[in-house]
Amino acid sequence: MREFKLCQKYCKEYEKFINENKMLGPNAMWLIEMLCEKMDLKPGMRVLDMGCGTGLTSIFLAKEFGVTVFANDLWISPTENHKRFVEMKVDDKVFPIHSEAHSLPYADEFFDVAISIDAYHYFGTDELYFPNYFSRLVKSTGQFGIVSPGLTKEFEKSVPQEMKPYWEPDMYTFHSALWWKDLWQKTGLADVTFADEIPEGKEIWRKDADFELLDSDKEGYLTLIMMTAIKK
Repeated sequence: MREFKLCQKYCKEYEKFINENKMLGPNAMWLIEMLCEKMDLKPGMRVLDMGCGTGLTSIFLAKEFGVTVFANDLWISPTENHKRFVEMKVDDKVFPIHSEAHSLPYADEFFDVAISIDAYHYFGTDELYFPNYFSRLVKSTGQFGIVSPGLTKEFEKSVPQEMKPYWEPDMYTFHSALWWKDLWQKTGLADVTFADEIPEGKEIWRKDADFELLDSDKEGYLTLIMMTAIKK
């Protein structure tokens, strides 16, 4: 397991959590730590964790930064997540929410920060999603951060032949960091402060998921992308 930079105090707890709870994609602990290195989180902030899965990222945010987290997921039971939050002693700071991305039960400008680890691409490629849904939840000068599977560059014509046997329809939401930057920047609602591939993103991804797909990528398209922004 990667040596974490931020979470030495709770590292054994995180390792136990990961061993007991199935990861739904690339190692979320690695990804949330990398994202937080690009953000400015402070105790007392309200953070939306969109697509939190089994809640590891939400636990990390509460323990490491003392923020209050609304752990939002559509597929994972909020009751089961609450049990995990109690076990990890963060139930006073992390609140499990069951809601679809287009019907979120939050007031406008309720959050200081909105993040999403390995989930935003499932709903955020819609041109209207960021301006009409995600951005309105965050205060002026608030922060956004996402990490998603993506591409080093957009496909020139179509998915390479070698990858087609392993390609699933929802993978058409994979895009380059530049594509994501343009999607948000052109709305005029936020300034993108960082948008790039994660170094060794493909190798990090392959440690936990999609082995055959990643091995079939002979032209080096697949990677993990990270983006942060500040709301105007």
